[in-house]
Amino acid sequence: MSETRIGGIAAARIAAFAAEEAKVYAAARPRTRAALEAGAEPWLAGVPMHWMRDWPQPFPMLVAAAKGALIEDLDGHRIDDFCLGDTGSMFGHSPAPVARAIRAQAGAGLTYMLPTEAALQAGQLLSDVFGPMRWQMATTATDANRFALRVARAVTGRPKVLVFDGCYHGTVDDAMVCLEGGKTVSRPGLVGQVEDLSRVAVAVPFNDLAAVEQALAAGDVAAILTEPVMTNSCMVLPAPGFHDGLRDLATRYGAVLILDETHTISSGLGGYTRVHGLKPDIFVVGKCVAGGVPTAVWGLTPDLADRFAAYDATRPSGHSGMGTTLSANPLQFAALVATLSQVMTPANYARMEAGAARLCAGLSKAVSRRKLPWHVVRVGARVEFICAPGPLRNGFDAARAHAPALEAALHIGLLNRGCLIAPFHNMMLISPATTRAQIDRLIAASDAVTAQLLET
Repeated sequence: MSETRIGGIAAARIAAFAAEEAKVYAAARPRTRAALEAGAEPWLAGVPMHWMRDWPQPFPMLVAAAKGALIEDLDGHRIDDFCLGDTGSMFGHSPAPVARAIRAQAGAGLTYMLPTEAALQAGQLLSDVFGPMRWQMATTATDANRFALRVARAVTGRPKVLVFDGCYHGTVDDAMVCLEGGKTVSRPGLVGQVEDLSRVAVAVPFNDLAAVEQALAAGDVAAILTEPVMTNSCMVLPAPGFHDGLRDLATRYGAVLILDETHTISSGLGGYTRVHGLKPDIFVVGKCVAGGVPTAVWGLTPDLADRFAAYDATRPSGHSGMGTTLSANPLQFAALVATLSQVMTPANYARMEAGAARLCAGLSKAVSRRKLPWHVVRVGARVEFICAPGPLRNGFDAARAHAPALEAALHIGLLNRGCLIAPFHNMMLISPATTRAQIDRLIAASDAVTAQLLET
């Protein structure tokens, strides 16, 4: 009987390695274990956010402090951080200009449902960095996407959103669909799902313009909602001409094109949209846009803003279904101005690009030397190794390339060697604070872990 292999590595060896590394992790963190045993019980399932259980280690790591591209845990381990809050801290933990802005605002009020002078400055900076839009604030990109979809439905009078199979748009209900046997269905595993999401959404494969056109031809699609690059599972790059085709089809069929840059903000100054000259009707970005303070923004082109204003003038007064009380608070504006003007700079992006190129080249060389059937993908400061051959074309390919058991073993192996990467995929980010030494340690640790996994 042939041996089961995952990503070119024996499944039995993966399991044995993961078990060994789990013991190493636990033995190195007695204070963390004791603190969890004493204090985790009040939280549902022992953690304040459910996905904190989804990291591959046997119990969560408790963070004592983080600065730049380093995390220190409760047991005093200093760890090179390449997860960076899954993009929330892409510019490093507590960038100095953001920390100063927070301190300055803290004594002047944290929320009062009114704008500040910094809000006016932030609006101009947003247009300078991302392009001339009419902006609105939110607290998360999930909220921003929800509000953007309401605008799209309002101006088109249509019910559906087109998303791509395997997409990532936070926890927007409408995007929680997938393709099953060629049909749009609710994703498996959704908690408490009662609505048939196929009534409000249609899913098609990424990079398939013919499928997009077929869906749009039905005449009931208000918006196309997409990331410029798929990042939910294993990263999928757009095929040449795909985004030009999307823009053309959206215009031809009267759909609003929404680009969600919450992860692809790693592409460079202004995001993938500005770097590659894309032309969305609505632009969304969150996570790192205010240096880690919970903030998202969404912008409408002037033409779409005028269409929405005309619609808004005709609707009855009452709740719009958009906006949350703590959004657009002065702390957000202060952090947003500091990030856009002093942190999200060409010089910082150049450092991030150079570091990511170094990481991508080092990992690719190690994969080739070990003769592994893997590939490495980079989008600006974002790098991902994928434990399958590439390139990937769509969400179906990405799902098949995802290797949970192997990836979990790799993640805990890297953590035990002082390197933290994103838990839900093999994503790594380079911040302006990330050093060449940290990058080289990650490359060496990755090579050491794969070498051990390949031992028989």
